[in-house]
Amino acid sequence: MAAYFQPPYRTAYADQPPTEYQVKAAYLFNFLKFVEWPDDPSGDPHGKWVIGFIGDSPIGGELARLVEGKNVLGRDLQIKKVLAGDSARGCHILFISESEKKRLPSILADLNGSSVLTVADMENFISAGGMIQFVVEDARVRVAIDVGAASRAHLKVSSKLLSLARTVTGTERGANN
Repeated sequence: MAAYFQPPYRTAYADQPPTEYQVKAAYLFNFLKFVEWPDDPSGDPHGKWVIGFIGDSPIGGELARLVEGKNVLGRDLQIKKVLAGDSARGCHILFISESEKKRLPSILADLNGSSVLTVADMENFISAGGMIQFVVEDARVRVAIDVGAASRAHLKVSSKLLSLARTVTGTERGANN
C-alpha cells in the first residue's frame, strides 16, 4: 500500500503479517478518508461515522478492534451489525458478507437513492450493482471499484484510492437501477 494509505491495524505479534480480514478492515477504515459523501445541511459534522456489516464474517470483530479510540477527520466511529430486515441507510459504509449473496438484490435495492458506500468480497459484486469489491490476488487484498455506482449514490472516490484499485469501471445504468 502506498504511503498515503497506511493500514492502521496492529497484529497480536509484530512479526506476523496481518490476516486477510485485518487488511479488509483497514481498507474499510481508510475508505472514510478517500471517499467524499454529499453535504447534508441537517447532518451533524461532529456526528459519528458508521461502518455497518451484514452477514456472517469476522470483519465486525476486526473493525471493532481497529477503530477503538480512533477518529477520522475529527469524527468518532461506530461499528454496527445490520440484521436481516434492518435498513442500512444510516451507515456511511456497508460491508456485505458472502453469506448474504442470495439477499444481495434486496439489500442493494433498499440502499437505492442513499449515499451508502457498498463493499463486499463476493464474486460479481460489481456487476450486481456494488461499489467496491475486495479481490484476493497472490495472497494480497486488492479492490475493484465501480465509480459509476458510487457516483449514482452521490459519492466521489478520490484519485488516490482509484490509483490503488485493481480494476476501475464506470458502469452506466438507467435511472431505475
